[in-house]
Amino acid sequence: MSKGLPKRSEDYSLWYNELVKRADLAENSAVRGCMVIKPYGYSIWEKMQAELDRMFKETGHTNAYFPLFIPKSFLSKEASHVEGFAKECAVVTHYRLKNAEDGSGVIVDPEAKLEEELIVRPTSETVIWSTYKNWIQSYRDLPLLVNQWANVVRWEMRTRLFLRTAEFLWQEGHTAHATKEEAQAETAQMLNIYAQFAEEFMAMPVVKGRKTENERFAGADDTLCIEAMMQDGKALQAGTSHFLGQNFAKAFDVKFATKEGGLEYVWGTSWGVSTRLMGALIMAHSDDNGLVLPPKLAPIQVVIVPIYKGDDQLNAISEKAKEIMVALRKAGISVKYDDRDTHKPGWKFAEYELKGVPLRIGIGPRDLENGTIELARRDNLTKETFDLSSQAIEEKIGNLLTEIQDSIYKKAFDFREEKITEVNSWDEFQTTLENKGGFLSAHWDGSSETEDKIKELTKATIRCIPLDQKEESGTCVFSGKPSKGRVLFAKAY
Repeated sequence: MSKGLPKRSEDYSLWYNELVKRADLAENSAVRGCMVIKPYGYSIWEKMQAELDRMFKETGHTNAYFPLFIPKSFLSKEASHVEGFAKECAVVTHYRLKNAEDGSGVIVDPEAKLEEELIVRPTSETVIWSTYKNWIQSYRDLPLLVNQWANVVRWEMRTRLFLRTAEFLWQEGHTAHATKEEAQAETAQMLNIYAQFAEEFMAMPVVKGRKTENERFAGADDTLCIEAMMQDGKALQAGTSHFLGQNFAKAFDVKFATKEGGLEYVWGTSWGVSTRLMGALIMAHSDDNGLVLPPKLAPIQVVIVPIYKGDDQLNAISEKAKEIMVALRKAGISVKYDDRDTHKPGWKFAEYELKGVPLRIGIGPRDLENGTIELARRDNLTKETFDLSSQAIEEKIGNLLTEIQDSIYKKAFDFREEKITEVNSWDEFQTTLENKGGFLSAHWDGSSETEDKIKELTKATIRCIPLDQKEESGTCVFSGKPSKGRVLFAKAY
C-alpha cells in the first residue's frame, strides 16, 4: 500500500501531498482551490471537534450558527478588519440564473443584481457583532460566550490540502464581556485550551506566544497563538486567540447598562482553530510508511487481522476476535475486525500502517493453540507476542495505547527542542536558517521595519514573542539596536 510513497528527506512537500491522498484523508475537488475531505479524514476531524467542543462547553461556552453571507457594508465598519481580509473575499453579486437565448447554456440574469453585494464569510466578527447589538442591553446579559462550527471562504490562489484551501472548516468563538480584564482572561483561557488540546490529544508540543503588531489579527488589540514545529523544520500556527478590545463593539454600537447605571461599550474576544490542524497532525508525526496517529484521535485505535487458511480456521479465529472486541469496546477502545476475504493479511497490514492505526492485533491458528495474539505498534513498528491468560486484554491494550500516545508526544517534543537554536549574529541567523531550520531564538529591536526586512531577505517571520520570554537585554541580530528579549523566528506554513 505504501509502495512508492516519496521519502520525506527527498521531497517533503510531495510526501505530504501523496500521503494525504493515499491514506484516504482528502483530495482536490472539481472546484478550484477546494478540497473533498474523505470519510477517513473527516472521522479524524470529528474526533478533534468532539474533544474541543467538550472543552469549550466545560468552560461555559455554547454553540450557535450565524449566516454564511455578510452584507458588504458590515465589513467596512471596522477599518483594519476590512483591510486585512479585502483581498481574500468572495463576493455574491446576483441571485438568479437563466438560460441563454442562443441556447449556449446558463448565464447570470443581469436583471437579478443584488442591491447590496454579499461577502461569503471569511470570518464572522462583523455579522456576529451586529447580532450582539440586539442581544446585549445590560450587565445581566454578560458575559456572552458563543462558539460557531462553520465553513469559511478565503480566496487562495496557491492551495494545499488541509493547509491552505479556498474553503475550510473551523470553529470560531466570539465572546463579549463587561470589563477589559475579563476579556483578556478569556483570551488567555482559550489559548490554554488550544495548547492543552494540541499537547494532550494531538501529541504535538506547542509554544504559546504573542503575535507582533505586523502579524496581529485584523481588528484585534492583541493576538495570542500556539506555534508548532513540523518535521521539515518549518513552523505552523496551530491556533489563535484575539483580544478585540472594544473595536467591534464601537463599530456596531454594542453598549450595556452597567450596575452603576452608566452606559459602556462591551469588550470582545474571538478565537479559532481549523482543519489546518489536520495538516499539523500529519506533518508532526507521520513517517515514510504512512500516517502515525495518536490513539486519542485515531478513528480506529485497534485493528484485528485474521491469518487463516479455509473457513474452519477463519470461524475459530472470528470467535476469539469477537471476544476481544467485546472486551475492548466495553473499555471504550475503538476496534475493527477486518475479515474481508478480498485482500491478503500482508496487504491489510500495509493498509493499516499507511492509515496510521495505532495498534494491530494478528491472530492465526497457532495463536489459538497457544492462547496468544501478536501485537504490532504503528509508532515504532515493534511487535510482541501477548499471552491472553497473563493479563486482561483491555488492560494490556489500554496501557499500550497510553504508552503509544506518550511516546509520540515525546518524539515530537525532543525533535522540537533540538530545532530551537539561539542565534546572536546576522551571519549565524542566516546560516542556521538555511542549514538547520526550525525556531531561531534571536534578539529583535521591536520595530516593524526590521521585521519586514528580515522577512524580505530570508522568508523567516517572527512566529511569536513567547509568553515565557525572559527579560534579557541584548542587541538585535539584524539592526544592532537594543533589544529587551528574544523572539522566535522561523519559516512557516
